[in-house]
Amino acid sequence: MFCKRGRVNGLGLEDRSPRRIQRAHIQSGFLFSISPCLPDSAARPRIPEGRTEVMQQGEGSEAEVTWEDQVSINRFSNLNNRLHELEDEIKAAKEANENLEDAGNELILTDEDIVRFQIGEVFAHVPRDEVETRIEQMKEVTTKNLEKLEEEKESVVAQMAELKVVLYAKFKDSINLEED
Repeated sequence: MFCKRGRVNGLGLEDRSPRRIQRAHIQSGFLFSISPCLPDSAARPRIPEGRTEVMQQGEGSEAEVTWEDQVSINRFSNLNNRLHELEDEIKAAKEANENLEDAGNELILTDEDIVRFQIGEVFAHVPRDEVETRIEQMKEVTTKNLEKLEEEKESVVAQMAELKVVLYAKFKDSINLEED
């Protein structure tokens, strides 16, 4: 059984995961699957609420994976993704703060009364005192944003630690929650 997939129009194809289409052939705007189609249940196994599945542990023992366990594993995965996003946002906020600090230092060194200041995509001639106050306001905003991001990161790390304890207690060496 082979399946014909939807029209290729540059907007993307729905449900085209690598598990479902291993090799593809595009001919006159249509995407044809060369490999057999898997039913949705085979492509994305799910544990219905209230049901359990058996997970093989390291030395042959088995542990049941309940719906609540699967929710905990998914929650850990979402928190891990958010942690990586927060680390990127924190890095960008630190760079922005350093750039504002450098701009403030350069402004101190200049002896001009009117300086060019970027507003959006345009540079405007602005009095030096006004630029100093704007830079200080921008530094305060980025510092507060950085503190907020750091607090959220601490919260995410704490939640992940709690989930690790629960999941490792149940699944022992059958589950790996560490970064590679």
